Amino acid sequence: MKKRILITGAAGFLGSHLCYRFIKEGYHVIGMDNLITGDLKNIESLFALEQFEFYHHDISKFIHVPGHIDYILHFASPASPIDYLKIPIQTLKVGSLGTHNCLGLAKAKGARILVASTSEVYGDPLVHPQTEDYWGNVNPVGPRGVYDEAKRFQEAITMAYHTFHGVETRIVRIFNTYGPRMRLNDGRALPAFIGQALRGEDLTVFGDGSQTRSFCYVDDLIEGIYRLLYSDYAQPVNIGNPDEISLRDFAEEIIKLTGTHQKIVYKPLPTDDPKQRQPDISRAKKILEWEPKVSRAEGLKITYNYFKSLPKEELYKLPKEFKK
Repeated sequence: MKKRILITGAAGFLGSHLCYRFIKEGYHVIGMDNLITGDLKNIESLFALEQFEFYHHDISKFIHVPGHIDYILHFASPASPIDYLKIPIQTLKVGSLGTHNCLGLAKAKGARILVASTSEVYGDPLVHPQTEDYWGNVNPVGPRGVYDEAKRFQEAITMAYHTFHGVETRIVRIFNTYGPRMRLNDGRALPAFIGQALRGEDLTVFGDGSQTRSFCYVDDLIEGIYRLLYSDYAQPVNIGNPDEISLRDFAEEIIKLTGTHQKIVYKPLPTDDPKQRQPDISRAKKILEWEPKVSRAEGLKITYNYFKSLPKEELYKLPKEFKK
């Protein structure tokens, strides 16, 4: 019998890449998304396939999927500051109620579940690079708390289902990831810089630009998630690229890549914006025999060509407004 996998957040950036990967691996893929931040264009070529089905559904409500399910990948959540600052309640609900529902479904179906956590559980870290044993430095009542604490709760309830109910669970802590099918205007540094360069605008860096990020190409991330799903390891695992760079230097890289001549302009740093972000991937190397393969130069070239190929109106599309 063909293996069946449920992927929540299927129309999003990472969810769509996971749909394509598991179709390629011969699975029957059930995609689920309420489309509040996802876009059906990301998975439109899958709708003609017998081995793909899609549910337009909010997982914060009860989830029903007929038939057996072997695996669940829980990737439903706003992931950019523009999104979760506009829809804070929905962000908290999908991390709490949505995760609870997915875990309940995994228990009922006897399925293994992998939940997508984030490096944001480390907050503005006091330990560098960040290891999975670090508990984090998060402001629970700050503007980013709705996302950070939703993910921290998600990890806690996942481990509770694992230890109390015996559900097979996996937790991936995802660091900054980029690649085709990112939203150009989602507020994160990489698409923001490329979008500004393509529009001929100056590149906006917040703070003095000394804060760091570590960017992982999406194909590498998906491979790490795939290996983690099949592993026997239930504790959180960092998946990301440890090649760290300051945002000021990164903006310079984008200007060089695009061949544009914009200036860098500086604006005040947002509240609780992390100063450093770099994964320690020792655990992934040891347990999954995984490490990133795609260099930033190679991945950026692919991503830039993707953005450059988008219809011109995408360059000027403002971030989506959400229902309250």
